[in-house]
Amino acid sequence: MLQQTQVKTVIPYFNKFIKKFKTIEDLSKSNEREILKMWEGLGYYRRARNLLASSKFLVKNYNSKLPTSLVQIKKLPGVGEYTANALLGLVYNEPRIAVDGNVKRVFSRNLNIEEKNIDFEKLIETNKKKLFNIKRNADLIEAFMEFGALICKPKDPNCLTCCLNKICKYFNSDKKIKNVRGKMIKNKNYDIFCYINKKKQIALTKNNQISFLKNFSLPEIKEANGFVKDQNWKFLKNYKNSISNLKLNINLYYKFSNRLPPDYNWYSLKENKEFLPSFTKKILRQLSTLF
Repeated sequence: MLQQTQVKTVIPYFNKFIKKFKTIEDLSKSNEREILKMWEGLGYYRRARNLLASSKFLVKNYNSKLPTSLVQIKKLPGVGEYTANALLGLVYNEPRIAVDGNVKRVFSRNLNIEEKNIDFEKLIETNKKKLFNIKRNADLIEAFMEFGALICKPKDPNCLTCCLNKICKYFNSDKKIKNVRGKMIKNKNYDIFCYINKKKQIALTKNNQISFLKNFSLPEIKEANGFVKDQNWKFLKNYKNSISNLKLNINLYYKFSNRLPPDYNWYSLKENKEFLPSFTKKILRQLSTLF
């Protein structure tokens, strides 16, 4: 849940989730619809699907236990180098550091060297005796994460109260590196076409070709090319939306039709009756002005 989502947002979802799924066996017996419903509002729904798939895989192949090797853990759906290292350190107290943006920034500032000029894997290996000279490796991983998020922040770091400022080359240098890495914001223009029938239902599909919207229940979506050939489509509204580092400029069109397109299903426009992702619900709210 914490991947690309802030702690304060995650806490109520996490508490609700572990209250319902007390063990990995409980989780493995659930289904995608149930998991996605509990995840509703968090976004990045692939994480939920990966979590469900991983629970089933672990119950079936590893007696409900987390594997102890990096190679085995990375076979779990959605688990890469960072998450695998974090798990080995947090669960098994192995001497590892999960290197993400926060951790890179801490090392980079401490050395006053730009991130692009640092081989982090080599740096950690060279200094492992200094880094892992305690038995609390799990705490060390957590400390790096928290330190980068709360003290050595991307903007306005708390250098004056930082416990490392005496040895930090960034703090003690007149020529400080520029190491603030903002997300590259991309602007995208899309036309969304909504088929609506007389029963106040909308045609939705998961067969979308737009990469960041795969597996979402959505109307027909195309990258905007400045004009709509089919004049049967009626323009409803232009509105803005954001997903991660994308700023979306959306033109919303609709037409009434009782013929269901291939690979689509009818869904009630009353969004509380079935699970739909937040992005789709925003579209339905726009359409609600029609009725």
